[in-house]
Amino acid sequence: MYNDDVHILPKGFAAIEIASKSIRFSMPSDLQTGALLKALVGSKPKALVLEIGTGTGLATAWLLAGMDADSLLLSIDNEARYQSVADNILGDDKRLSLLCTDAGQWLDDNQEQKFDLIFADAWPGKYANLDAALGSLAVGGLYVIDDMMTQPNWPAGHEDNVTKLVAELESQADLQIVKMAWSTGILIATKK
Repeated sequence: MYNDDVHILPKGFAAIEIASKSIRFSMPSDLQTGALLKALVGSKPKALVLEIGTGTGLATAWLLAGMDADSLLLSIDNEARYQSVADNILGDDKRLSLLCTDAGQWLDDNQEQKFDLIFADAWPGKYANLDAALGSLAVGGLYVIDDMMTQPNWPAGHEDNVTKLVAELESQADLQIVKMAWSTGILIATKK
């Protein structure tokens, strides 16, 4: 029977999942989002990839699993405790650079850098610094966000933030957008 179950996990995923639970990390990307990221990044040979919000590295593992040997991934998070899990388990991959800093400030300061795929899984690049994130997207590049459908950990009133974000993305003349009511709610935008 055809379904969206994910059975093949990327290298390091199980160890990251165990470490995430041990430090009570409560914001992991789900398996369907990870599998989609792997497939999308696989369509971008020699890609420069940006992940905003490393967390403990679950989505990072999926991105690395889909990338070719000539691609590079920059993953940014401002929480060293979480990002250290990704560093300990995935840090030996030469395609990965981990940066512990304020992603919003980094986006604002590095507008000359263009990325073939951006996975924005944190407040910066999604609900803040959106123009800077979209300005960093190469032509033909993919901007991917998740958690667009109601989540149990959303603070009160967050649905308004999602509504405003989606409206802003839909108003961008240089983006092709698809909204998917699947997984946690995925939005993919391609830059024209």
